This record gives sequence, C-alpha cells and structure tokens, in this order.
Amino acid sequence: MLDFLLKVDDLVWGVPLIVLIIACGVWLTYRVRLLQVFHLGKALRLMVKNEEGGHGEVTSFGALCTALSATIGTGNIVGVASAICAGGPGALFWMEVAAFFGMATKYAEGLLAIKYREIDDSGHALGGPFYYIEKGMGKGWKWLATCFAAFGATAGLMGIGTITQINGITTAAQNFFDPNARHVVMTIGSGDSATTITVTTVIVGLLVTVCAALVIIGGIKRIASVSQVVVPFMAVIYVIFGVLILLFNIPAIPGALYQIIAGAFAPGAVFGGALGFTIRMAIQKGVARGIFSNEAGLGSAPIAAAAAQTKDAVRQGLVTMTGTFIDTIVICTMTGLSIVITGAWRPELGLEGAQVTMYAFQKALPFPNQVCSFLLMMCLVFFAYTTILGWDYYSERCLEYLTKGDMRPVKIYRWLYIAAVFVGPYMTVKAVWTIADIFNGLMALPNIIALIALSGVVAKETSDYFAEKRYVEHLK
Repeated sequence: MLDFLLKVDDLVWGVPLIVLIIACGVWLTYRVRLLQVFHLGKALRLMVKNEEGGHGEVTSFGALCTALSATIGTGNIVGVASAICAGGPGALFWMEVAAFFGMATKYAEGLLAIKYREIDDSGHALGGPFYYIEKGMGKGWKWLATCFAAFGATAGLMGIGTITQINGITTAAQNFFDPNARHVVMTIGSGDSATTITVTTVIVGLLVTVCAALVIIGGIKRIASVSQVVVPFMAVIYVIFGVLILLFNIPAIPGALYQIIAGAFAPGAVFGGALGFTIRMAIQKGVARGIFSNEAGLGSAPIAAAAAQTKDAVRQGLVTMTGTFIDTIVICTMTGLSIVITGAWRPELGLEGAQVTMYAFQKALPFPNQVCSFLLMMCLVFFAYTTILGWDYYSERCLEYLTKGDMRPVKIYRWLYIAAVFVGPYMTVKAVWTIADIFNGLMALPNIIALIALSGVVAKETSDYFAEKRYVEHLK
C-alpha cells in the first residue's frame, strides 16, 4: 500500500504540477507588474495596521497570523533540511525563486478571497478558492470548487494538520527528554515496524491534544487570538537565533552563498559527481519544498484571508503576500544558511530531517548542545502546534462550503479532528504524510486553474487600487 501511495504522490507532485504552479506565479508577476518588488514595503506596513470599519470576523493581522499558523510549520525546519540534503545547497536558491513568484500567487489568492467571499447577517465570513471558482469562473465550474473543498477537508483530517504534526511534536519531545527510550509504556507492532511508546510520548500527546481542543472548539476567533500571540512570538524567537548564527559565522557566509548559487547551476562542478547532485534535482527539490513550505498556490491561505475585517480586496492581497515573504524569504533562508554554513547537509554525516538542523544549531551557536537542542525542540513544538490550529480552520471552512452552511457536520468534524490529534502519536507517519501530500497536490490543481482564469480580474483590481492611490488612506 505504501509503495502504491508513493507512486501516486510522485505522479501528483511530479514535474507538470510544479511547473504549472511556478508558471502561474510568473504569469501573475507579469500581470501585477512585479508588485512583490515595488510594493513590498507598503505590504509590510499594512500587515501590522488593522483597517477600521471593515467587514469580517477577525482583524487583517489576525487573518494573516491564522494563515501563518498553518504555513510556518515543520517544513521550515525539516523541509529545508530535506531539500538541501537531497538536492544540495543549490536547492535553497530554487526555494527562494519559488517564493519570489509565490508572493504574486499569494497576493492574487488574498485579493480574490475578499472579492468573492460571502458574509451572512451575523457577520460570519466564508471564502476561498471554492467561492472564487464558483462565483468568479461561473456556476458551470462549481464541480471544480466542490473538488477543491473535498480535497481540503480530507487533507486536514487525514494527516497534514493532525497525525503528522502531533507525531512530530511527540518525537521531538522524546528525543530530548528520553532519547534512549528508557521509560517504555508499550510497543506497537513487531519487528522492524515496531513503534515504542514512552511516558514522554503519552504525556506530551495528551497535553497537546487538550491545548488544541480548547482552542479549536472556540472557532476562528479563538484560533486567530491565539495565533496573533503564538505566531509572532515563535517566528521572532527563531529569527533571533538565525541572526545569531549568521553573526557568529560571518566569515563563512560568502562561501555559503557561493555554494548555494554555484550549486543551483553547476552542482557537479562544485561538489563532485560522486555526490549525485544535478541541476534538475536541485530545482525539483528546492521548488517542491518551497511550495510545500509557503503553500503559495495550494489555496489554503485565502480561506483565512476571507475572514479579515477589510473593505478592500487589494489591501488584503498585499497583507496575504507578506506570509510568503516571512515564511520562506526570512525563516527558510535562516535555516538553509545555517545548514550550508555548518556543512550539516553533507551525506557522510548520515543525518536526516530535524537532525540536520539540530546539528547546524549545535555547531553554529556558542551554547551547550543541550541548550541548542531544547531551543530547536521548542520551535518544532510551537510550529507544529499552530499548524494543527490553522489546518483545522481550513478544513472546517471547506466542509462548511460542502454542507451549504449546515454547521452540524462541521461540529462533528471538529471532534473527529481532535480525535485524530489524540491518536496521532501512536500511528505510522510515513503513509499518513504521503496521503496528506497527495491531497495537498490535488487541492493545488483547481486553485491554479482559477488563478490563471481570473488573472485579468486581479490585474484590473490592482491597477485601479494604485491608480486611485487608495493605499495612502490605508497607511494613515
């Protein structure tokens, strides 16, 4: 079964989909006239300035933090490491390229989410790809909107927001508190597939489940209020340590940049053919991990953006765009540079995933190894926890669209989601990760089709906004 799932995953996330997502970003970048370059400063200022009198359920910043809570996750630590280990340092360059064009994609998603959202008499807002497909492209495309919503609801419950995240948290906690598994509660399975469950796994799993349930049951407003505190805190802490790594290793930065740029175009000449790095591998791993990390094109972020209290679609598009800048251009770059500077990615070390980043932190920071390990563990815990919250919101809104506003199935789904978090530490993760990956890819396809079809709407709205200089009023 796992072999079959891996084949399907390779098919879904093959070169055609990756090329389509990047091509969409390039096309949107052209249609909005390099907006991510010329108006990034305005976007960053609008990010922390909430709009007065806007319609919606949460502040504009709250909507961004809800989106970032799902976006900033284990991919920023584990995903970057995996990309560099598989594609060499050049993969980081292509990750940045994907993020650059992904900013235009994210901008378009945020804009369309506000333009085509629906707000009922009670002020409840619902929007995202399912509505801009149905209302923007026409009723004849409702089937495509339904496909997106079904894929989104399934992706959240089947692993991307539940089992994989809680498993990552408990694994990180066990590796720190009980690395030798001395306090075993039970063993699941037998032979090579046996999974050892320790006291740490049980306690941490229960704590995270309870904490997640207390927030999830409160709905979008509680998720947003928690995200507004946790997301900036965890991002700032991680960036501080990333900056410290760069400051303590300034002489090594030019060499690391050379490895990244040269590795993006001629990896064999730099690292030797024995390592097996090729330009295609660097591009594929870098772009794929970049998309997975910042979710530009997947259609998840606009679901949160639709809840923002705003009257202007372009304004929210600019705010949504900053999510990709923070996630990849800032946080992933910090992780990638620390890995390249310390050589933690080199195959002879035999490290994988979080171990690579852990090694980089321990080598680059002048702190005891235990302190570095604890800091990275806490970052992983917070990143994964907020991803649980963010993906619950995405999944619920997808289901709400499918049930035409009937909240009874949504409430049942909410408890199923919490149950999946509870059982996550005791399940095999590889198959779950693969299933979640497949549904993420299936979400992207309808969304990308809609973004390309509605690129003219995005271009016109953008042109009108800057021609009328409405941003002047928003920045006051």
